[in-house]
Amino acid sequence: MRKITNEELHRPSADEFAAMGRIPVVVVLDNVRSAQNVGAFFRTSDAFAVERVMLCGITATPPSRDIHKSALGAELTVEWAHYETTAQCVEELRSAGYTLLCVEQVEGAVMLDQLAVDCERKYALVFGNEVAGVDQAVVDMCDGAIEIPQAGTKHSLNVSVAGGVVLWPFFAALRSKIVNRE
Repeated sequence: MRKITNEELHRPSADEFAAMGRIPVVVVLDNVRSAQNVGAFFRTSDAFAVERVMLCGITATPPSRDIHKSALGAELTVEWAHYETTAQCVEELRSAGYTLLCVEQVEGAVMLDQLAVDCERKYALVFGNEVAGVDQAVVDMCDGAIEIPQAGTKHSLNVSVAGGVVLWPFFAALRSKIVNRE
């Protein structure tokens, strides 16, 4: 095997990426305190062509050196917005027709490996604070919850790692929706 060079990957330029379509998924960050976690979400959202990232409450916003450190410029290619509260953001997304799913360990959560992504829906995935998780009031506003099955002694993953794990099946199911914007 030979490693493929960056040139051979034929990645789109920032302008080409801006003209591309997106999967019908929005990432909502509920009071994520680490700017480096926020940057990692931007980078993952760029890789998986997520519509946009909603930064809520105390979640850091660009421009930020710490966001840039892990985003590697993805904060410049992924659309984002900031909301004073996550509840305000969730209500707006609900009004726009998104299915709201929190990524949280709650009663009745669907295990990620049991999740069936409906290609006819638009999704908003809510990820929570590194210590407290998704605020209970926001959990109550969601249509459902996703839990990542785990086998180890820890009961959680880093929030940005959880983001990559959860976004992958959505990208795999919805990537055919990516078409160039006209």
